Amino acid sequence: MTLSLHFPPNLVFTEDALFRFCQANRDVRIERDERGNLLVSPLLGLEANFSLANLGAELHSWNRSARIGKVSGSDGGYMLPDASMRAPCVAWVSHERLATVSPDDLKRFAHVCPDFVIELLSENDTLGELQEKMEQYLKNGVRLGWLIDPKSWQTHVYRLEREPEILPFEKALSSEDVLPGFELNVARTLEN
Repeated sequence: MTLSLHFPPNLVFTEDALFRFCQANRDVRIERDERGNLLVSPLLGLEANFSLANLGAELHSWNRSARIGKVSGSDGGYMLPDASMRAPCVAWVSHERLATVSPDDLKRFAHVCPDFVIELLSENDTLGELQEKMEQYLKNGVRLGWLIDPKSWQTHVYRLEREPEILPFEKALSSEDVLPGFELNVARTLEN
């Protein structure tokens, strides 16, 4: 389960302090919500990690051909417009958005919102927490998000200004115009 650490407004971590805190605590996953609370999760079990590696590999393979952005994993943090710092399980950010980020900013938690995110429901998460997180991503500028739930064999698809759509794993996911030509067969990807 995720532990939420609440701080009074005058004790919120600065961006530099947050980065240093995360660097000093690499054995846990740390994010910050829009209210300044730190969200601390244990490392994933190996089964979930295998799934994340497969998802990232599929996106990376497409991106090597498309060459229109960069892929990151859950170790990379994004400073979002609402002051949260999020580390999606898998994310893709276009070269267009990356062009707005200084090289120094890329060495830390960069001030950029990914275009596309994948969150995988693991033993550390609840569906409600991740659904809320996906809504926050959209409010911050994510254009498309997939919340993959291996327990129910369903993917919740999040798009701007639309209600989430729930699709069975058997149905291939289309990334529409966000990642042109990228499709994902979730069942096959998670089984590998």
